[in-house]
Amino acid sequence: MKVNRISEVKPYEAKKHFDMKGLRLQGFEASPSKNFWVGLSYFLPGGGAEMSESPLERVYVVVEGEVTVVTDEGETTLGKMDSCLLAGGERRAIVNRTNLPASMLVIMPYPEGTGR
Repeated sequence: MKVNRISEVKPYEAKKHFDMKGLRLQGFEASPSKNFWVGLSYFLPGGGAEMSESPLERVYVVVEGEVTVVTDEGETTLGKMDSCLLAGGERRAIVNRTNLPASMLVIMPYPEGTGR
């Protein structure tokens, strides 16, 4: 078992994100997870991520607040404990349109070539 305390986890930079702070909960440098990593994203009001895509599927779970996920097919607002799966190659943007911070778990497999 590898336990990581929230008081001890380290932040990470997420490309194309703004007014967001990400913390690595598991995977990469945080633990020896072999198949996936887990991050916790804190979005300030108005914060989010630019429209982009990843070849990897990912899961978002809103822990607190609300975030709107925008795809080429439309948009949906996720509230507390709502989740969504984005397929590999599916474009998305994220925005916190509220006046309160939002927090969201991000679960993704490792990119190819990371040696895991």
